[in-house]
Amino acid sequence: MPKQWQMIGGHSVAWHTLARFAPVGRVVMVVHTDDVGRVSDWPVETVSGGETRAQSVRAGLEHLASDPPDLVLIHDIARATCPASIIADVLAALADHKAVAPGVPVSDALWAGDEFVTGLQPRDGLFRAQTPQGFHFAEILNAHRFGFAENAADDVAAALLAGIPVKIVSGHPDNLKITTQADFARAARLLERHEMRIGSGYDVHRFGPGDHVTLGGVKIPFDKGVDAHSDGDVVMHALSDAIYGALAEGDIGQHFPPTEAAWKDTDSRIFLAHAAARAALRGYKIANLDVTILAEAPKVAPHNQAMRDNLAQTLGIDVGQVGIKATTTEKLGPFGRGEGLAADATILLVRA
Repeated sequence: MPKQWQMIGGHSVAWHTLARFAPVGRVVMVVHTDDVGRVSDWPVETVSGGETRAQSVRAGLEHLASDPPDLVLIHDIARATCPASIIADVLAALADHKAVAPGVPVSDALWAGDEFVTGLQPRDGLFRAQTPQGFHFAEILNAHRFGFAENAADDVAAALLAGIPVKIVSGHPDNLKITTQADFARAARLLERHEMRIGSGYDVHRFGPGDHVTLGGVKIPFDKGVDAHSDGDVVMHALSDAIYGALAEGDIGQHFPPTEAAWKDTDSRIFLAHAAARAALRGYKIANLDVTILAEAPKVAPHNQAMRDNLAQTLGIDVGQVGIKATTTEKLGPFGRGEGLAADATILLVRA
């Protein structure tokens, strides 16, 4: 069986690779015609490959050309353990460069020879090439259309032949290209290392005197305030508790006791940033979060985007990882009677 369809931890190599890139954007998977059925229920577009790597890559690029993106990442499907940091670094560098690729400096001594060593090769300035290799879409498409990729080892080689300079960013030893049976065992260990933790949090405050409520760091005009020791931001409080809970580190009250005057009227960004820093210290990143606000009033929907932007900035994540929605309780219970508001939060942490 081709290596991309062999299983690691209950999923195929191709599935693990897709899991790395699905959060980034539109994914086109170039596969053999006979294998299209393997991915029919995956969130990918499929294209039949050619006889060579260059032909397969061009097939994928031509598929995209009908609705062209600004940028494209080309990745070996057998690199199922690519760290998210490499993907982020390649995309960031494409803001200033037409082509970007990760590489790992060669650290081993290099020999020339066959059965016996016949000489030494200098290793200064040499890198082990990795993927994803990133490009401005029009540039790499033209390189393929004009034939620069036909005899090229990879798309970096094609770009160089087309006169496109390629920026090198740091690769990583964990970005393994699965080739041998031993690689499967190593990949399994690496994939197991990407542990996930899920946390939930809940916070509620009754209304009190005031002229606004703060939700997700956004001040929303209202004819009441909230009765709270800090700023009463139920969204940030619930999220903080969700992170602490995922880490099994208690709740917000244990880290910032409400009995201490130091935290009186404190901006809840401080609490949320502390929780996120604890996660980072433990080696976790935020994959995504989801918050539900329970209140009859004030109306939250007009402020949804501002809250998402603010939470993303506070946590250092992309706004696409932040979900916020609101609901009423159909006039039932304390929230239905307008006595207060609450927030329910769920967060997924992954080992960085």
